[in-house]
Amino acid sequence: MQYEPQIRLACSVGVFAIMALWELAGPRRALTVRKGPRWFVNLSLVVIDTLVVRLLFPIAAVGMAELSAVRGWGALNMVHAPYWLALTASFIALDFIVYVQHVLFHYVPFFWRFHRVHHADVDFDVTTGLRFHPGEIALSMCIKLGAVALLGPPMEAVVAFEVALNATSLFNHSNVRIPLTIDRALRFVVVTPDMHRVHHSVVSAETNSNFGFNLPWWDRLCGTYTAQPRDGHTEMAIGLDQFRDRISQRLVALLWLPIIKQKRVE
Repeated sequence: MQYEPQIRLACSVGVFAIMALWELAGPRRALTVRKGPRWFVNLSLVVIDTLVVRLLFPIAAVGMAELSAVRGWGALNMVHAPYWLALTASFIALDFIVYVQHVLFHYVPFFWRFHRVHHADVDFDVTTGLRFHPGEIALSMCIKLGAVALLGPPMEAVVAFEVALNATSLFNHSNVRIPLTIDRALRFVVVTPDMHRVHHSVVSAETNSNFGFNLPWWDRLCGTYTAQPRDGHTEMAIGLDQFRDRISQRLVALLWLPIIKQKRVE
């Protein structure tokens, strides 16, 4: 596991490059603002987020998994489940925890203040999958470390989940065109761009649906699934009505966004 950071970085960069090229070759919808300034802001947030995690957290999720195994923490370390079962159960459980966390970040006002930076993007492309406020990243890291300590997953499961989550976030936020028949089939195994784009609609009922990032099952099982946007994928408006002006999209404004008093999405 000593190469875990390098594995994650290589996979993320590779998937980002593939999706960025795919967006150029076959975009799903026309962008509404210039890509250059918007990409600068979204990618700057990635750099800030990385620095915040490095400064605040001496241990990552895989490190917590290793510590839990040594100390005997977590449910799976107590029951001594077969490795294949622990690996599978860990991946599915971690994905469900991310789904629940995402729902909470919409409905708990304090969390929504940070998460709305992600939703304030007025366009939807591969960089949207990287656009998160550093406060949200820190909160998510705390939840992730706690979940790993309570679950006690194998280190390999944590690495596989982290790689998959990063890759699918880039994939399902991409502005790519996928034939509808293929999209319908993919929705049984992974969250597709058309499925997740609904979640970034300005229509509040659509914003509060399709919370899944990786596995697509939770939205159907929990009643939060919306198949298609009301206005169609090419005509739907992306973002939040309160933060559509140019000033709101600047980096400094996004960093200050959590302290601006605005109602959460109802």
